[in-house]
Amino acid sequence: MRTFADRIRHMVLFEGIALFLLVAGATLFSEFDVKMFGAFGLMMSLLAMLWNLIYNWLFDLWDRRVRNFAPRTPLLRVAHAILFEVGLLIAGTLLAVWWLEISLWHAFVLDVGLSIFFVIYAYIFNWTYDTVFPPPHARA
Repeated sequence: MRTFADRIRHMVLFEGIALFLLVAGATLFSEFDVKMFGAFGLMMSLLAMLWNLIYNWLFDLWDRRVRNFAPRTPLLRVAHAILFEVGLLIAGTLLAVWWLEISLWHAFVLDVGLSIFFVIYAYIFNWTYDTVFPPPHARA
């Protein structure tokens, strides 16, 4: 199992590299100002972390009340992931409309693009992280 310090390092590297890539990409391939999009990226990062905390807490409350923490099936895990992303997509779209002053449609398309980016990025980042910083059980 990874240590608390390792988890902090993982989170800081994950968010920092993602923010750099998003801001660099947005400023190269869009009309967004680097400071404005950088602030948006930071807000999205904080929103995602806050939503993760709230969503999983609410999900656990539901799981305890309705299922009494029965083992989670693959279908329940898929539903859990989809509902998480839908909630983040709604909140992120509304944040983009407000902060970037763009239409609801453009904000939705931007947020879908961010979601696709993060699926690919998370896969590559976590694979690389596990290679550079192997978990303790892999080193043994």
